[in-house]
Amino acid sequence: MIRHIVCFRMKEGCSAREARQMLLSMRGREETALAVEAGVDTLRSPRSYDLVLIVTLADRAALERYQTAGYHAHTVKPYMHAVTDTAMSVSVDFETEEGEQP
Repeated sequence: MIRHIVCFRMKEGCSAREARQMLLSMRGREETALAVEAGVDTLRSPRSYDLVLIVTLADRAALERYQTAGYHAHTVKPYMHAVTDTAMSVSVDFETEEGEQP
């Protein structure tokens, strides 16, 4: 399995809570996503990001489809680009061990 994690910084005046709802709307709509989690930062430290997305996918092929097709690519991604500072977003994609739970 692949775990896809993205940390976002919101643009001035944009709501992390509303963006979280958009991310969570992928549940049941994005066929490549086995699990979708999203959370708003509570510490608000100087090094904190505003919002995190964690998506679990079956394999690298599913990650590629997730990035280029379907609900994520055509609905969620454009919204997130509009409300977040993409230059300040970071991501990591890693393979999990067989049987490891999300």
